[in-house]
Amino acid sequence: MTRRHLATRAAVAALVFLAAATAAPAADWPQWRGPDHTGVTPESSGHPSGWPPRRLWDMDVGVGCTSPILAEGRLYVMGWKGPGNVRSNPTGQDLVWCLDARTGKRLWRRNYPCRYHSRQRAGDLGQYGGPSSTPTFDAETGYLYTLSTDGHLACWNARASGRPVWGLNLYETFPVPKKPDVGQGRREYGYPQSPLLRGRTIVVEVGSSQGTVIAFDKRTGKPVWRSEATILSGHTGGPAPMTVGGAACLATLALRKVLVLRTDPGHVGKTVGTIDWTTDFANNIATPAAWKQFLVVTSDYNVSRTACFEVSLGGLKERWRVRDHAKVASPVVYKGRVFLVNGSAMCLDLATGRRLWQGGRFGHGSCLVTAGDDRLIAFGEGRLVLIDAMADAYTELGKAENLFRATCYPHPAVADGLVAVKDMKGNLVVLAIRK
Repeated sequence: MTRRHLATRAAVAALVFLAAATAAPAADWPQWRGPDHTGVTPESSGHPSGWPPRRLWDMDVGVGCTSPILAEGRLYVMGWKGPGNVRSNPTGQDLVWCLDARTGKRLWRRNYPCRYHSRQRAGDLGQYGGPSSTPTFDAETGYLYTLSTDGHLACWNARASGRPVWGLNLYETFPVPKKPDVGQGRREYGYPQSPLLRGRTIVVEVGSSQGTVIAFDKRTGKPVWRSEATILSGHTGGPAPMTVGGAACLATLALRKVLVLRTDPGHVGKTVGTIDWTTDFANNIATPAAWKQFLVVTSDYNVSRTACFEVSLGGLKERWRVRDHAKVASPVVYKGRVFLVNGSAMCLDLATGRRLWQGGRFGHGSCLVTAGDDRLIAFGEGRLVLIDAMADAYTELGKAENLFRATCYPHPAVADGLVAVKDMKGNLVVLAIRK
């Protein structure tokens, strides 16, 4: 091991100790990747009494790769319903659902006309369709933010039966160039990016020539700031918040580059640094995982790698790059470990990238961590599996199987003793992991 790796390991170990010493309160799952946008919840898994989990209810919410969220005892999710010949890119209806999380009772539903694919679609048309962006709930205002595959950014008053507050279309509001062929044919999946709540703004990776990332006033929808970077967006779930040298920042995997930008007063939108990262089939899909000053990026095909960058206000420095990787699932960083799902579940050492264990079968699945008891919940191929996150080998503690048969691109959500899971065809299941 090099001196650089030893120094990085020592820095990571010190930060892990400080993080473990701070107890975290319980939290909802109000947005993509959970309460802190990290794939980690302070809740416990409910093991052993809650496993195998008990199936509470299920329903069809419409086609789409969007993930469910859980907030204030409600489940919010999107879907699409329309004509059967989806390859012709028909206009159907995007559905925005608000359901009682424990019973599945419909509290309200909104809908609006939307295409099955975006107007700039290209490639893999049978592999996705309908909304891919995950809704975001703001507890301060009670507003819910959604984004369609065709660029409809909308704000709904979730506490007033989903009354529309404001809306705009990104393609019609900003110049959004078509994505070029970056290897193996052009791919354009519309808008899978999830709205990110930051203070009084809602932030979206627009991919416009007027700004890669644009922030809107969360109450009015008016643009507040734009990134100085104007590179094309990737296909991830959107930017990940991180703090660099005491400054609030965002990190994202754009079409050709890893991009980190500042959002602190006086420097809003300024670029911290970029690293080249271009994949065949535009496979920049997995959302980067940020933890302290470290950023973990992963992809497949010609860049079948996972890399860890240390970020300072002076730029990005690569610490390691390994062959273990994910194609679509976003990595989770927890207590000095990196968890990935790509067929099987994997655990890597954050300091070195060395694989600690691997196991299970999850296809194009995903995972999250319950920090209350150091458990990993992996989801994919219709199964939900509880794993000991801190063990020295892959160790299953419980499972629920045969939940779905369709592809499980959507990531699970955990809150208040519930797990919500969904497949791309719109089948939604809610399970109880706590008696």
